[in-house]
Amino acid sequence: MPTFTARDGTALAYHLRGAGDPLICVPGGPGLDSGHLGDLGGLSARHELVLLDNRGTGGSATPADPATYRCDHLADDVEALRGHLGLPALDLLGHSAGTNVVLTYAARYPDRVASLVLLNPSPHAVGLEVTADARRAVVAQRANEPWFAPAAAAFERIATGKAGPDDFPAIAPFGFRHWDETTRSYHADCERLRNATAAAAFGAEGAFQPETTRAALSTMDAPVLVVAGGVDLNTPPDVAAALAGLFPNATLATLPNSGHFCWLDDPGWVTDTITAFRERTPRTLRQG
Repeated sequence: MPTFTARDGTALAYHLRGAGDPLICVPGGPGLDSGHLGDLGGLSARHELVLLDNRGTGGSATPADPATYRCDHLADDVEALRGHLGLPALDLLGHSAGTNVVLTYAARYPDRVASLVLLNPSPHAVGLEVTADARRAVVAQRANEPWFAPAAAAFERIATGKAGPDDFPAIAPFGFRHWDETTRSYHADCERLRNATAAAAFGAEGAFQPETTRAALSTMDAPVLVVAGGVDLNTPPDVAAALAGLFPNATLATLPNSGHFCWLDDPGWVTDTITAFRERTPRTLRQG
């Protein structure tokens, strides 16, 4: 497992899968290592994946200062990885909370970005609001699921500020197209491996500068692919579309009936969609 050193001296790890032009993959959570991405549904069969373990997760060391778990500091870790790899610019992929890291990085270093792939993106870095009513519209689409009644009731308690300790676990089925033994096990593993300290610090005060980030992204020339789930409770399709609209050169691809983990719901579709996007992306930036 290769490692590199962040600006503050923290030793960070990454994992290599596949071959070809590297795609730097930033995991979500927050507080999860890259293991929860797997190989993104078989994407490593067509591309080299460079899977970053964010500080304090997986093979990466725990930082001396817990405040450096904040999103903007994680963006600095991506820049340290770029320098370590010796690449003039990066093809970046982020999932969920990891897209905030990718967006922050792109706003800071636009000339070092060759392309962006944003999977089920979290919109905090750009200040887009996900309303309770937008989430309710997603919830309603799952009404025929056998698990729906208790999950919907838990969601409503959360949405109205009346959540109890069991309500957030109860809405987990909304994250997936199929809530079965495989996805239940996957969800349980994610919760078991999450670094709670890192998750709590990720969005601390100062982590996001939405107006500055939006302004920078609005002038970025690099191509962007936004992948949305048609029934993603975390990031409903309309919010993903609004995010795509912030870029001058973005493509929105929506996977119908998919939740928050698109590569688990339809790995073939995700692999084909990302591959087609990358084949259209100029290689001049990353070659220097």
